Amino acid sequence: MIELKSKIAQFEFENPLMNASGVWCENAEKLDEMKNSSSGSFVTKSATPQLREGNPSPRYVEVPLGSINSMGLPNLGFDFYLNYSLKFQEENPGKINFLSIAGMSMEDNLEMLHKLNDSDFKGLTELNLSCPNVPGKPQIGYDFEATEKILEKAFEFFKKPLGVKLPPYFDFAHFDEMAEILNQFPLAYVNCINSVGNGLYIDTENESVVIKPKDGFGGIGGAYVKPTALANVRAFYTRLNKNIKIIGCGGVESGKDVFEHLLCGAEMVQIGTHLARNGVQVFDKILTELSEIMNQKGYNSIDEFRGKLKSL
Repeated sequence: MIELKSKIAQFEFENPLMNASGVWCENAEKLDEMKNSSSGSFVTKSATPQLREGNPSPRYVEVPLGSINSMGLPNLGFDFYLNYSLKFQEENPGKINFLSIAGMSMEDNLEMLHKLNDSDFKGLTELNLSCPNVPGKPQIGYDFEATEKILEKAFEFFKKPLGVKLPPYFDFAHFDEMAEILNQFPLAYVNCINSVGNGLYIDTENESVVIKPKDGFGGIGGAYVKPTALANVRAFYTRLNKNIKIIGCGGVESGKDVFEHLLCGAEMVQIGTHLARNGVQVFDKILTELSEIMNQKGYNSIDEFRGKLKSL
């Protein structure tokens, strides 16, 4: 019997799969489909304090090896996702979800964290430090000082399990510096990675960009980003305190991709572009493929190989 269970903080999940925030989670209909899928858990759309329309369309386009998007954080507002999560927990005792927040300012984020801390929400909170697609707003995750400051302020009062979603890093010095900051705090997990920011995809026939916001610049997802995602998972797995778990995200389309994320050290693995393209049935197929790989290799549980990537 193949054991696929994963654990973050005090929570155990039937399997390591879930959606990436921003995919299949913006409204009640999509969240219901996630809730009823075979995924181990789900995360809500990154919320701002109030409803946001986001950037003008076209703002998400599928391209041959993945996707490009500049969504601009469209969401139904923090209260909607909190209320949905509370109802989910009430109707499904013992199960929890992840609630993602991404304020336009530090004050926004702290305001939402205060509300969560004072609420009956029993799940995991994700502080998104890495939204690359809001015009005029830099990613907090690339400002090490700002990242440290918001975590200091958050942990002065926040008593529930908290994780952070990070942008991709590309330099060993940045892995080292960010890990040093994160290790100061009792984080439940870090999520690597958000999309690779400010890529450009060109329609050669029309000699134009393919998305409207930001003159066509947008976050790149899908197979394009898997090597970068795996590198970030591995880099943080080898640098962070072992009680800080890793959620891997980027380029997952098959059981093999999940196996690679787990081998690099991920505790759970999120699916974004592939889920957006194919719907929630991808979880069944990918879980079957993962089980087959484990069976072929003689592994009975994920813990037998998680993080055990070999160097040459």
